[in-house]
Amino acid sequence: MKWQFWRWLFLGLRDRPGCRLLLDRWLVVHVAAGILIAQLVGVSIHEAARTILLPLAGVFIGLSFAWAGNAQALLKESEIEKVAEHHPDGIQTYVYTFQLAILIILITLVAWGLAGLKVFDAAILSNSMVQTSIEALLYFLASITLRECWHVVMASQLMILSRHNVQNANKTGKET
Repeated sequence: MKWQFWRWLFLGLRDRPGCRLLLDRWLVVHVAAGILIAQLVGVSIHEAARTILLPLAGVFIGLSFAWAGNAQALLKESEIEKVAEHHPDGIQTYVYTFQLAILIILITLVAWGLAGLKVFDAAILSNSMVQTSIEALLYFLASITLRECWHVVMASQLMILSRHNVQNANKTGKET
């Protein structure tokens, strides 16, 4: 099987591109959250990274990988394959959606790791407007990461319910 994650993300396979999962009406909320938090937080991004967000990233990663493991087990079930047959991109869309969530988490972790290392404190970036923009971007990424962690949990739960529905339909002889 050919590796097509990047094609799925930017162009789509047979359906819409995967980036549309991030580019929805809630994006405005995440941008607003990033800007608002950047304005309200009274500590430097270096300090925020060290004391709060890098430890919190560990929670995000643990939660997402645990649920992604659950999802991986579910994706092997024949009932989920039956559900995936009804999507234009098939099972790939489910696999790549989980992969996208992990990618977002890793990008956020790297960005906040760089903040923790004071990379964004360089003299070239010392302009007040640039610093505020960097802070807003980092808090925006944290907000998106929170959403993606929730989506991993939610998608796993929906797959459990879908599997259950297919099993019940098979028992009663209904069409799936």
